[in-house]
Amino acid sequence: MRRVVVVLALLALALPMAAWADTISTTNQTGTIAISGMTGTNGLGRIGTSTITSGGSQLTSFAFGTFSASSPKGSALGSLSFSTGALSTGSISGGGTFNGGGSFTIVGEGSWLKGLPGSPKGKTTLFSGSFVGPIDWTLESKIGPKSTFTLTGELAGTLYNGVSVTGSTTQNFYTYNGQLVAGAGHITIGNSSISTVPEPGTLGLLGTGLVGIAGMFRRRLMGS
Repeated sequence: MRRVVVVLALLALALPMAAWADTISTTNQTGTIAISGMTGTNGLGRIGTSTITSGGSQLTSFAFGTFSASSPKGSALGSLSFSTGALSTGSISGGGTFNGGGSFTIVGEGSWLKGLPGSPKGKTTLFSGSFVGPIDWTLESKIGPKSTFTLTGELAGTLYNGVSVTGSTTQNFYTYNGQLVAGAGHITIGNSSISTVPEPGTLGLLGTGLVGIAGMFRRRLMGS
């Protein structure tokens, strides 16, 4: 019986490892954001109208499996751009949530791309997708005229090699009272983690194998 437990435990550990084998981690820094629907709202924004858009924060690090790259000071590996769905709860100045949708894109550019599996050439869209579900917009601090915010959301899309992926991102911002009313802000740093989606066929085979091995050991135990 002990042998059965050990084998089943090993298979149970192998299941998530096989399902989530490849993960991409990125860091982006600097860049500006534009917040729509802010005119005359005193920083509150408008439910159902206000969105946040970033046109191109600098991609500064990229890791995929055993491969990793970091940009030298003063340069970038590419860019990261995104847009949210409309503000659904709360306010821009105090924090709230945005609807999913919008877009989220990571673009790589430069000779470092040659080290990636598949070796994409030239300027390449490394990830293209959108936000899934509500996006959290949190007021972290307000000191004098300066406010800092964090945007956190789940992602779904495809990699440069066509593989379907899901993930999450956290983007950090700061802005000042006058800028906020005008719908402007600045990115300090952002982090994203994106993993391959498990193939239903692979999970099915692993599950079937698990059940089959369990049945085999059960028959042996009953026959002994």
